[in-house]
Amino acid sequence: MFVMICVVLMLGYPVAFSLAGTAMLFAGIGISLGHFDASFLSALPSRLYGTITNVTLVAVPLFVLMGVLLEKSRIAEELLGNMAALFGRRRGGLGFSVILVGMLLAASTGIVGATVVTMGLMSLPTMLKRGYDPSVATGTICATGTLGQIIPPSIALVLLGDTLSSAYQQAQLDLGVFSPKTLSVGDLFIGALVPGLMLVCLYLLYMAFVAFAQPERAPPATDLEAPSMASILKGLLPPVALILTVLGSILVGAATPTEAAGVGALGAAVMAAIKGQLGVGRMGEVARETLKVTCMVFMILVGAAVFSLVFRGFGGDDLIQEFFAELPGGVITATFIVMIVIFLLGFILDFIEITFVVVPIVGPILLAMGVDPIWLGIMIALNLQTSFLTPPFGFSLFYLRGVAPPSVTTAEIYRGVAPYIALQLLMLALLACWPSLATWLPAFVRGQ
Repeated sequence: MFVMICVVLMLGYPVAFSLAGTAMLFAGIGISLGHFDASFLSALPSRLYGTITNVTLVAVPLFVLMGVLLEKSRIAEELLGNMAALFGRRRGGLGFSVILVGMLLAASTGIVGATVVTMGLMSLPTMLKRGYDPSVATGTICATGTLGQIIPPSIALVLLGDTLSSAYQQAQLDLGVFSPKTLSVGDLFIGALVPGLMLVCLYLLYMAFVAFAQPERAPPATDLEAPSMASILKGLLPPVALILTVLGSILVGAATPTEAAGVGALGAAVMAAIKGQLGVGRMGEVARETLKVTCMVFMILVGAAVFSLVFRGFGGDDLIQEFFAELPGGVITATFIVMIVIFLLGFILDFIEITFVVVPIVGPILLAMGVDPIWLGIMIALNLQTSFLTPPFGFSLFYLRGVAPPSVTTAEIYRGVAPYIALQLLMLALLACWPSLATWLPAFVRGQ
């Protein structure tokens, strides 16, 4: 089934229909040969109904709306301009600006493609014009664009949290725990804060190293005028206040992630209205973009639900469980293999497909073996973030290649992301050695 999915995707068919179509094809063949019980398909309507009525998933369109509003109202562009003027006169200053603004955009949009394209259109021409090495400029933009995977409020963490919550409850029931503990999206948001900020610090340290060890690759932009404090505050305070309001309401327990997403979307609309960017034409554009992304996500959810149901009907989850149980090294080897598989699948599948196809299959098995669900979720998010950067199939590379000028070669983009891939692998290794980097803050917030 997985091989067929890859073949169908290579032929250019949409992911959602490839998942559902392949599953139904195999189910039909299995029924005709007597190897598949057709009664498994009777569970499909209730599964789809549960997906569509899932309150947690309501956060997806709201966070998408928030991000699109900030992008279309040019708030992100103003923020980058102020940051570039503030730091640009120093060596590596434009690189620092891109990393910091990329972090804020990641926290406000949570969509990798949107962040990479936005930063590529706004900052890449400026960096090249000021003499930045193309590999440094493109690598920094690609890497900061993928921060939307790990820095909350992230759509990837919303979807991962919902899937891991179900997997965690199933794992506990399989172990005979009939009053299972719960895992919330808020737990993943809180757990991702420390690793996400550490990764940003690693990016900044690398840019500082380049700026001082090889100053010709990241020269100062001496032609930029220093902005006034009023201009900086005007461009910086509104988006930062919005992000802090969304995350703060989750951290203190005043709102669920879904409620916080509603606050974020409303706040972004107010900011756009204050800037005079909330006209009928602009709102129509925002609504269409939000609808397109939301429909894509939920259609993939439907396709993944069909695929996982048929996969279980063929006994695939039992086969994987037996395979993991027989591995030498136990849970460590099993987790390592799962991470390698997710990394490789990240070349051809988006995080949504991996979250709703792979995680429901391997998640209950790993969690039943004693893996912490928050740690596992952050590891998967960081892993996917790394695969999105890795040549030759990394999605982030494709996004930037689409908006980069012809003078920038693909080889320069590949060279540029290599140091950032090493930094992300370092962060994965640190998290693997010290799981408390992801787990101590959620435990502290919960008072445990």
